[in-house]
Amino acid sequence: MLGATFLLALREIRRHLMRSILTTLGIIIGVAAVVTMVTLGNGVTASVQEEISSLGSSNFIVFPVRVDQGPTRPFELEDVEAVEQQIAGVEVAAGNVGASATAFYNGQDWDTRVTGADSKFLEAQSIQVTEGRRFSESEETSGQNVCLLGTKVRDSLFLPDVSPVGEQMRLGDVPCTVIGVLEERGQGGGGADDDDAVFMPLKTVQRRFRGNDSIDYFVLKYDAAYATSVIQESLIGLLRERRVLQGDAPNDFNIIDTAQVNDALGAVTGALTAMVAVIASISLLVGGIGIMNIMLVSVTERTREIGIRLAIGALASEVRLQFLTEAIVLCALGGLVGLLLAFVASISLAGVIDVPFVFDPTINIVSFLFAAGMGIVFGYYPARRASELDPIDALRHE
Repeated sequence: MLGATFLLALREIRRHLMRSILTTLGIIIGVAAVVTMVTLGNGVTASVQEEISSLGSSNFIVFPVRVDQGPTRPFELEDVEAVEQQIAGVEVAAGNVGASATAFYNGQDWDTRVTGADSKFLEAQSIQVTEGRRFSESEETSGQNVCLLGTKVRDSLFLPDVSPVGEQMRLGDVPCTVIGVLEERGQGGGGADDDDAVFMPLKTVQRRFRGNDSIDYFVLKYDAAYATSVIQESLIGLLRERRVLQGDAPNDFNIIDTAQVNDALGAVTGALTAMVAVIASISLLVGGIGIMNIMLVSVTERTREIGIRLAIGALASEVRLQFLTEAIVLCALGGLVGLLLAFVASISLAGVIDVPFVFDPTINIVSFLFAAGMGIVFGYYPARRASELDPIDALRHE
């Protein structure tokens, strides 16, 4: 019986194909909007988390700040070493300095950022070397002129089929030997392109580009088994002691916990995605009202048909099931078309706004079931009205 009812529902929908398509537009648009918004929201969340992960997981980033309009006091290498040696739970602490320079190679030039760091910094930030090797301990200690290239610098100065490892290039007036190429990392914090950078040993950049021993900021990687609040309190106490901050004097440094930033941004983007999805789902309710309206019209148009079926022995429950099935099939077909439209729109828009396409089967299944459920909710009243018609009155209907 269910099979026959389903076939009859499809036949009735096909008889009024254009009307059925226009009726399901609300469902189609609602499902497409909800699924597209959630998919794009997941892509934005994944993109943000990827950017945060470029700073490393389980990391603190510590940088100096200006207090009371005074000058910013930079860190010293001794501060970084003290943090690594004296605070329990700290696995690695590494400083960083930066400078701007023009890179030259074989008649080509490229304006880039020179970053002074050591292998500990690469480890803390989870930066991998895809070609060549990292700095050796002797190169870091003596401050030799060796460098690691970001992929954008490599592509801008070297031919695609030529490995830069072992080649001699120049950064401003400083010659350097390329010993490796870093993995592609994309956009980093502050909108900077992490691939548009050249890494050199910390002491080399301090001596040849900066002319001092200061540290712009440092990164520490901590053991996730330790409470971050305890590590942070110990870090604040040690830095205040080393920077001689007395009593109620404010901290002249700031600390960012990348794990907390990641969680906070994930929660914010998730909440925004849910809010947009709820707003988009309003069109589903509008579509459901359209379904109920067209089903009431269908009951009126088919009153004589209903009267004949009841007169020859059809049960009221069978008539109710027939019209309820038509409403459910209409909504389910609209849901399927909406899912297909959402898939195409999500891939296209993800490429436009440059976020990854993250397929979420849960939202697709839930949206489809919700659309089909709209057929039950908004199709029940017309179906009940059809089943309660008096056969004699229905047969007299013109």
